[in-house]
Amino acid sequence: MGYPKFFDEIEHVVLKDELSDFLGSTEDGIIDISYLEIVKMSGHSCGVTSGSYLMALMGLKRLFGSELPKRGEIKVELRGTLADNTGVMAQVFMNITGATVDTGFMGIQGKYNRRGLLFFGADIQSDVRFTRTDTGMSVEVSYTPGKVVIPGNILMSAIGPEATEESRRTFPVRWQEMVKTIVDNADKVIEVK
Repeated sequence: MGYPKFFDEIEHVVLKDELSDFLGSTEDGIIDISYLEIVKMSGHSCGVTSGSYLMALMGLKRLFGSELPKRGEIKVELRGTLADNTGVMAQVFMNITGATVDTGFMGIQGKYNRRGLLFFGADIQSDVRFTRTDTGMSVEVSYTPGKVVIPGNILMSAIGPEATEESRRTFPVRWQEMVKTIVDNADKVIEVK
């Protein structure tokens, strides 16, 4: 499968998953998630997919410090509702943290439950809040891609009334260059509090 090579340069999210350890799915329950894997799960790479990945990566690093984040033990609250088109963001967070509304794994004898950990329409100022279920500590993360790119302008160059055959042809490359710009400027577009 071909894909933009910069995907391989993006830092992985590494977590500890007690369920994975219990079931023998991964050695010591260590889960290593790459951006490419998230792209495969969402079916595309865009500003929302990359931004959500970066929010999880940077937010969980701050929340857990030197510890590995504990997959399945992270509450995820999004400010947006499903009507606000937060579905892609939620899918990325679900894939990384294991958190679901009511469709995820229900657990084994009261352990490993993934349900009831994902919420929409949260009363927060940021885009997402990650909370450790073991300590109650939380971080809020905001994403502002407009500080480095204007995705709408690039999209309109392919589908808008001024689009040319050349702009449509070069669109996929320019779109992924935009994503790379976001990733390369993560410290400017992601704020963790």
